[in-house]
Amino acid sequence: MTMQGNTSCARRWLMQAGVALAMGAATAVCAAQATLPVKHARGETAVPANPTKTVVMDMAVLDTMHALGIEAMGVPAVAKLPPQLAQYADQRYLKVGSLFEPNYEVIHAAQPQVIFVAGRSAPKYDELAKLAPTVDLTVDPKDLVGSVTRNTETLAAIYGKQPQAKEKLDALRASISALHGQAANAGTALIVLTTGGKMSAYGPGSRFGVIHDAFGVKPAVVGLNVSNHGQAISFEFIAQTDPDWLFVIDRDAAIGREGVSAQRMLDNDLVRPTKAWKNKRVVYLNGFNWYLLGSAGLTSMQQNVDEIAAALAQGK
Repeated sequence: MTMQGNTSCARRWLMQAGVALAMGAATAVCAAQATLPVKHARGETAVPANPTKTVVMDMAVLDTMHALGIEAMGVPAVAKLPPQLAQYADQRYLKVGSLFEPNYEVIHAAQPQVIFVAGRSAPKYDELAKLAPTVDLTVDPKDLVGSVTRNTETLAAIYGKQPQAKEKLDALRASISALHGQAANAGTALIVLTTGGKMSAYGPGSRFGVIHDAFGVKPAVVGLNVSNHGQAISFEFIAQTDPDWLFVIDRDAAIGREGVSAQRMLDNDLVRPTKAWKNKRVVYLNGFNWYLLGSAGLTSMQQNVDEIAAALAQGK
């Protein structure tokens, strides 16, 4: 081959290589810029597809992400973590504030691609949205199962985890259906939260009302205050209501605060004569899942369904 031929071949190779490099660069830029429109409690936000730098301000959202095999970069600092999220106590995960108050400087320095808020952290949405695309996954307590389903599907779409989400949601639906059948003839129940030596009761439509609304357990009393703090009650109220089941959430134990345990509080002359106590149907629920996560995470809800089902089966 002549010198001219060699030069011509070299030029063609350089041109082809240049086109290939340009196409590769364009593809990389497009991939980096690909976003998904995500509908959430505050509207719609464009979020990068499959982001690698995620800050999560809510434990239930973190619970769902973990169930789908998605890892967060930054998480809130809490006194105690539920067992399924114990890895996030490690210092390799950035601590980005509390459940209520973000550390804006730390978050800004981390330059996250997306921030998730819900529940306790939702009021900080506007400020966080100035730092990065922010998604509010706050749940509706009157449709908790629907909310958890939608949040799971939203996270699965962002991170490409649709098969994992379908498998786990199918299992959750099946277990809820089975529990509903169990609950049909199980009798009535009263849901009680204890904290600082005081008690509150919760009924249908409340933050713990999924036991009645979706799981099918009949409420022992209707018309209870559905506020976040429930309705303050006394031991006399429990005695008068006389439920078949007493489902108890010990808030102090859930948040790692020392105090009088729920077991000690309820072991008294007014509660002992109730049907729930006499038939050994006082169930101390998993405070991490019910209070800290609000039963609003995928794993926590599945575990809560299994917990209630096991209690009803044992208490026949």
